[in-house]
Amino acid sequence: MTYEVLGAGALNYEPCRYGESRILFRGPQRRLDVPYVAFIGGTETYGKFINAPFPAIIENQIGITCLNLGVSNAGIDAFLNDCFVLNAANGAQATVMQVIGAQNLSNRFYTVHPRRNDRFLKASALLASIYPEVDFSEFHFNRHMLGMLHKVSHERFELVLDEIQAAWTARMKLMLRRITGRTVLLWFADHTPPAGNALFCDLAQASEPLFVTREMIDELTAHATSFVEVTASAQAQAAGTKGMSFSEMEAMAAGKVLGPQAHGEVAERLSGVLDNFL
Repeated sequence: MTYEVLGAGALNYEPCRYGESRILFRGPQRRLDVPYVAFIGGTETYGKFINAPFPAIIENQIGITCLNLGVSNAGIDAFLNDCFVLNAANGAQATVMQVIGAQNLSNRFYTVHPRRNDRFLKASALLASIYPEVDFSEFHFNRHMLGMLHKVSHERFELVLDEIQAAWTARMKLMLRRITGRTVLLWFADHTPPAGNALFCDLAQASEPLFVTREMIDELTAHATSFVEVTASAQAQAAGTKGMSFSEMEAMAAGKVLGPQAHGEVAERLSGVLDNFL
């Protein structure tokens, strides 16, 4: 992909594939025949708009290959359904598993794209019966669809939310159980994990990881070797898009993700934990 196609200011992520995986990961491609740490997660792990995301910073800090298996807007389904990801995690010295949003997974109410998990495919008959007034053919993305359901009926949306959270918790546990080596469960966000669902009363303004609560994380920690919670500092959040690379068309999206200073903060915390594993 040329610079002209990317647009002025855009970042070339050097996308690459590993093995038979159908997912394009962030490059440059790393060797897997040397000791390495695997990083699995969403937009933050991938490092959208970030020249050196936290896996790259950690690689320089601890001197071991860091394999970035982050996928922008990923849900847990993308990783559970990819044999390479699981095999790579099991071949790693340690694996960092980011807490990612709960909205981007298939469940009893709706089906998502198997790799691009933020893409809405179809509603189940059950969901259509709960929301008979909604035309689900209008939706292409899960968050848009869920925002409309929330707007139509807060009461009925509670049924959907309960299902999403239960499915996410079960699948995250399964993912952690399938990784045989040491695992670090990582919370990296602009807020601490909320208690209960109070944060979701305004769905349009809720930030990632969407629909994940403190109680849900508490259920996962027993399945991980360690849990690291990093909330970006006020200073890091105030920096906005400073130091990020994006085109004019990407400016709005760039404003919604954590910047380089926040990545530096999480790298510092994780480096100390990983040093104890290696």
